[in-house]
Amino acid sequence: MNSKALWGGRFEKTPDEAMRRFSTSLPIDARLWRYDIDGSIAHVRMLGKTGIIPEPEAEQIRLGLEQIAADLESGWLKFDAAPDEDIHSFVERTLTERIGPVAGKLHTARSRNDQIALDVRLYLKDALEQTRDAIHALQGALLQRAEEHSEVVLPGYTHLQRAQPVLLSHHLLVYFWMLQRDDERLSEAARRADVLPLGAAALAGTTFPIDRAFVAQELHFSTVSNNSMDTVADRDHLIESVSHCALIALHLSRLAEELVLWSAPEFGFVTLDDRFATGSSIMPQKKNPDSMELVRGKAARVVGDLMTLLTLVKGLPLTYNRDLQEDKEPLFDAFDTTLASLDIARGVIESARFHTEKMRSVAAGGFSTATDVADYLVRRGVPFREAHEIVGRVVNYCEEHGKQLDDLTLTEWQGLHENFAQDVLNIVRVEDSVGARKSFGGTAPERVKEQLQRAQRLWRDRAGQKLGI
Repeated sequence: MNSKALWGGRFEKTPDEAMRRFSTSLPIDARLWRYDIDGSIAHVRMLGKTGIIPEPEAEQIRLGLEQIAADLESGWLKFDAAPDEDIHSFVERTLTERIGPVAGKLHTARSRNDQIALDVRLYLKDALEQTRDAIHALQGALLQRAEEHSEVVLPGYTHLQRAQPVLLSHHLLVYFWMLQRDDERLSEAARRADVLPLGAAALAGTTFPIDRAFVAQELHFSTVSNNSMDTVADRDHLIESVSHCALIALHLSRLAEELVLWSAPEFGFVTLDDRFATGSSIMPQKKNPDSMELVRGKAARVVGDLMTLLTLVKGLPLTYNRDLQEDKEPLFDAFDTTLASLDIARGVIESARFHTEKMRSVAAGGFSTATDVADYLVRRGVPFREAHEIVGRVVNYCEEHGKQLDDLTLTEWQGLHENFAQDVLNIVRVEDSVGARKSFGGTAPERVKEQLQRAQRLWRDRAGQKLGI
């Protein structure tokens, strides 16, 4: 097995063994093998088409690359104990062993600098699409559960204190819209990743008459990069994409935190399916929401991946520096973790059992319709600040007498303020409060129904795009 480095001609000594282990990236970038080979096939076809190398040799190299791909796919060819420092070296060494010196012509008119930039962009295009698909699946689960619970009343919170009643469907749709923004950001990131870097070579371009447009067409890129130096130095598309993953992870973490709280007996709003919970090694009664705790915890990893990339690139001079070898591990981890979290969250939402009576019971407590009473007084000509103070005194009265707002009699209401009339009794039930919030985007049932329909149209549009219709 020939383990000579691709750059070994200049050197009289081989790398120190510790240096070799320290600098190799093959254990990380081996997963790029398919993109590396696809890029090499497109490149060598271009070399043959333009006459930079003879067509028969280009075809021999292409066939050799395709066989390597087939052997890696089948598992016959493995990376175990490979001496190579990266995936590019592995492919070229294997190709050379199989077809001989002609394999050395594959690297004509390119550098590992633009080669790895190509591999990562190809990976990124796929990873962004897979993440969008996972978002779409979770959105579908949220829409389904929102439709199932379209009339269920839930306490809404501010400062983790009961605030105003809302519909459970309205609450679930919050996460649909968060994810919708995530999907839009990923779509924009995919457009910026859809730029062919191959042809920039080491940093200055190449003296050979390459056809970059042909390679872009072969690899399904929309355009080619404009500046060779920017091409090999640029990691914006990685940082942008991982920042979007971090935001997705934060959204999932917020969902996870609510489900963890809701599953506690003190809330009692939801029970997670056994498939997404675990027990205690010492306390037999426990059913822990570990799935959501891990989703919450793994958000920290994705944020850490983003910080790694930002710190890695900060202060690097143009163009390529070996520091950039360290960009792939956080990139892969961010997408792997985000995809896994999206999948778990989808399973949890699909299978969770919501305790709707408990939700309604808690929503009815805590004077959650107090704002409705203040609004009632405003409609009867009382300035809002005065109405706010009056209702505060009403709440104090209820607390002193162990009552809720809907327990008060008309006599009690009128004893508290002369502007209260018979119709005040019709606004203090949680269903009345929810139904009254008819402003666009509000929690009234008809508004939530409209919102749900808008969300469903967006979801179907995305499904149609996937099917090409």
